[in-house]
Amino acid sequence: MEEVTGAQLIAEALKAQDVEYMFGIVGVPIIEVAMAAQAAGIKYVGMRNEQAACYAASAIGYLTGRPVVVIGGSSDQNQETTGAFQEFPQVEACRLYSKFSARPSSLEAIPSVIEKAVRTSMYGRPGACYVDISGDMVNAKVNRSNVRVVSCCPPPPVSLADHTAITEALSVLKGAKRPLVIIGKGAAYGRAEASLRELVERSGLPFLPTPMGKGVLPDDHPNCVAAARSRALLQADVVVLLGARLNWILHFGLPPRFDPHLKVIQVDLCAEEMGNNVRPAVALLGDINAIVSQLLEYVRKDGWKYPSNTEWWSTLKEKIAANAKISKALALQSVVPMNYYTVFHHISQLLPHDCVIVSEGANTMDIGRTMLHNYLPRHRLDAGTFGTMGVGLGFAIAAAALEKSQNKGQRIVCVEGDSAFGFSGMEVETMCRYNLPVVIIVVNNNGIYSGMDPETWKEMAKMGDLTTIAPPVTLLPEARYHEVMTAFGGRGFLVRTAEELRSALQLSLSDWERPSLLNVLIDPASDRKQQEFPWLTRSNL
Repeated sequence: MEEVTGAQLIAEALKAQDVEYMFGIVGVPIIEVAMAAQAAGIKYVGMRNEQAACYAASAIGYLTGRPVVVIGGSSDQNQETTGAFQEFPQVEACRLYSKFSARPSSLEAIPSVIEKAVRTSMYGRPGACYVDISGDMVNAKVNRSNVRVVSCCPPPPVSLADHTAITEALSVLKGAKRPLVIIGKGAAYGRAEASLRELVERSGLPFLPTPMGKGVLPDDHPNCVAAARSRALLQADVVVLLGARLNWILHFGLPPRFDPHLKVIQVDLCAEEMGNNVRPAVALLGDINAIVSQLLEYVRKDGWKYPSNTEWWSTLKEKIAANAKISKALALQSVVPMNYYTVFHHISQLLPHDCVIVSEGANTMDIGRTMLHNYLPRHRLDAGTFGTMGVGLGFAIAAAALEKSQNKGQRIVCVEGDSAFGFSGMEVETMCRYNLPVVIIVVNNNGIYSGMDPETWKEMAKMGDLTTIAPPVTLLPEARYHEVMTAFGGRGFLVRTAEELRSALQLSLSDWERPSLLNVLIDPASDRKQQEFPWLTRSNL
């Protein structure tokens, strides 16, 4: 009888569930799992930080629609409660943060547990699952004939909204004076772009993408009102919420950010999400793409279209023009050091329309959302709902690994604040090791939110112990982040002027042989233009 190890069973079970990528850092007892995964045909990307590996896995799950399963090694079963090496109740701890958390009870149970983890990860609201492997199971062996073969789980079932609710939603929408469609990450994950575009164009409705909803419809679409975001949210009387949540990013859907009499038509895959913060006028539960298709079918039959000559459209277009004028004035300032708007103005002119934009930081991410346009779905990856810093390089590695296997000629452009870059900066070695097509742009203002110029820093350093003097938001002025990239064989550029920025970016975008990092020094005092409703306003800085 053929004998197989636990590591082989894990790898074969993952392959049977169509898992293509694995990201991680190996160590005892899971080195053999990574080796077995490669032998089974799974692409293994060795990272420098477990946190970044999880970010990369989550990005691949989003980009491909496939599962996110975390596999961890733990103590030998016969050593539990004895104080074994790194003993910790991992299964119990992970239950708080994952959809499914389990440890196979035997080698024979591994394929079934893996299948359930994969299925649970994808069905309903997508989410991570955890499978714990005790150290003694990795190299233990079992006769293959004793292991039940488990086939690949089918795609998630597609559910439709109730037809009565669809009719009610359209009735509410027809009665709106100031309608707005909000496109969320759920619409991107649900591959709703084709039906949604037809719905928007047939109905004539203005739309606003959330950060991860950018690109589901192109940012330059005539119905996109992202440049009038504050006005659109404040004055809309009916909102069609497509796979977005009324959380802090959308100011909870509450006054003073929204009309107190706002009516919400909420479309979501998750029943528990319905009514969070604002009770919907109509709840449409089911698959986003399927429900958009249902709405579209009714609009086709009915022929209804929101007029383009309304006061609402005039208000939105006036605000878009006014904001564009302010941003353009800031962008065209020819001062050194540059400001955020100047940097993003020149970047936006050079980026190809099909590039994947990854971004994180404070002002870097916020301003970049408004100035760096996305034209294709699932081509924007950023910190999203949790606002977690450190996600950027892991996201970029995942997108680049996918691009390299598909060979579509896309570049991955990772736009980072200097503080955000520091969280996972060592992952540039991973990019160089695998020759990934990534261009990192570090927008360096010498701090978190704001920093100090080099001369002020030098004078302050003479005053005494910097741990008691230096403001908590400051970082080392003009740090040479680009040299981290060159240390591993990539291209590094120190950029101070618009001309240097354009030259370095053009060269980086044309060089497919190795990753690049542009260290763009900007004015430490550079800030966002005045915001009518800032997202976070607690700091007095």
